[in-house]
Amino acid sequence: MLFQRLKHSTIRRVPVWLFAATLPMYASADYDNASSFLMVAQLAEDESVEDVVRSEPRRSPADEHQTAGDAQESSAPETGPSTPESEQVVVPITRKIAPNIDLKEVAPLPEPEPESGSEAAPDAELSEDEVLSAQDLSQAGAPSAEQQADAPAEPVLAKSLSLLGKEVLPGTSTRLAWSPQVQIAGLSQTTPVLAVNGVNAGPTLCLTGAVHGDELNGIEIVRRAMYDLDPEKLSGRVIGVPIVNMTGFQQGSRYLPDRRDLNRYFPGRQNGNLADRVAYSLFENVIRHCDMLVDIHTGSLKRTNLPQLRADMNNPEVAEFTRGFDRMAVVHSSGSPGMLRTAAVEAGIRAVTMEAGESLRIQEHQIEAGVNSLNSLMEKQGMISRMFVWGDPEPVYYNSTWVRAEHGGILFSEIDLGDTVSTGEVLGYVADPITNAQYPVRSSSDGRIIGMAVDQVVMAGFAAYHIGTEAEVPGE
Repeated sequence: MLFQRLKHSTIRRVPVWLFAATLPMYASADYDNASSFLMVAQLAEDESVEDVVRSEPRRSPADEHQTAGDAQESSAPETGPSTPESEQVVVPITRKIAPNIDLKEVAPLPEPEPESGSEAAPDAELSEDEVLSAQDLSQAGAPSAEQQADAPAEPVLAKSLSLLGKEVLPGTSTRLAWSPQVQIAGLSQTTPVLAVNGVNAGPTLCLTGAVHGDELNGIEIVRRAMYDLDPEKLSGRVIGVPIVNMTGFQQGSRYLPDRRDLNRYFPGRQNGNLADRVAYSLFENVIRHCDMLVDIHTGSLKRTNLPQLRADMNNPEVAEFTRGFDRMAVVHSSGSPGMLRTAAVEAGIRAVTMEAGESLRIQEHQIEAGVNSLNSLMEKQGMISRMFVWGDPEPVYYNSTWVRAEHGGILFSEIDLGDTVSTGEVLGYVADPITNAQYPVRSSSDGRIIGMAVDQVVMAGFAAYHIGTEAEVPGE
């Protein structure tokens, strides 16, 4: 069967006997990978809640410039002999055109394309019929040479988007399928990927939800933001992955089936553990197409977060990026290794984490705040044009502290999410149901409640209230 497919394929310059000679080597590699996969993996611990969110201090522009220069010198590529063009093997790749569909319509999920390599091919060749279709669409409504000379400058027409083995033509929207290709029962399911390619050129914005499978608000934020887009009025592209951790979502779990936190393994490894492989597949096949990324989360189990952005304000591009989100507080956080946001920034993608609400719930107010901020971002980036009324700018919190309960019992809060508090103020109290004793929980600093635990049974040391503190930054 393999030789028949090779014989009728479009690859003509590589002899078939060469593939046959390499088959034993590939079989041996597969055997080694299978053996390493059977090793017992260590389980990841639950995410801890630190008393103080420790981030690198914000640096001055001069320090940023010096650091960037040192990084460029250390990462300069070594030059070496290049392969002559006459000896290079050109392998044409034929892509399929993705159907233009209305995302609001109910349609079956397409099957994912098989992964041909570790990296996505950014520039793929189309078949002759597909090239004609793409040219007809891109030239539709294009002005003549005389009209171009007389008319003012107009937006640049967009190009096709190559994503997950399909070509998304300008002015179309479609639903694609991504699979991490982890062929274990229950883990080979496809995940929907929504793509809208505008008629005009512009940046590519990616939206991801449910990296933690129990965080439902992000799924609905991505869905509403994507379904509201009109490709005929869009400049640029928007790619949305509403449910990244499909198995966790189906089980109502934050984690992958092996209890690993997926948001600690980006950008992943092709031959690593389960979380490494899922992260690698998403990062290489989807995230690397992005210019901007908004990764949407909620509070962890039985905790809720004020709608906010987590961003590295030491990065000038990221700091400027945060100014496009309307009515969204910003919490400065340098990020941790393995986070999707951190890996994206290291790859040159402007990225932030959006936090909204609590897990395992659909909260309308939080969802509306998230969709509103994404629309304001696209308007700020020149991707959409809408009558948008900006609200008062939200503050940036450069420090934050968790206040912990000192006694066990049932927590009852006296304040609400978003309230401004002062040092010593009573935030709530813990009632002992056995002795009827009540213990107040007081604020440790002046600031604003940006996160809190919902009323529940707590033990001594439980992180109950997250207080954000503004700081004066020189030069601002």
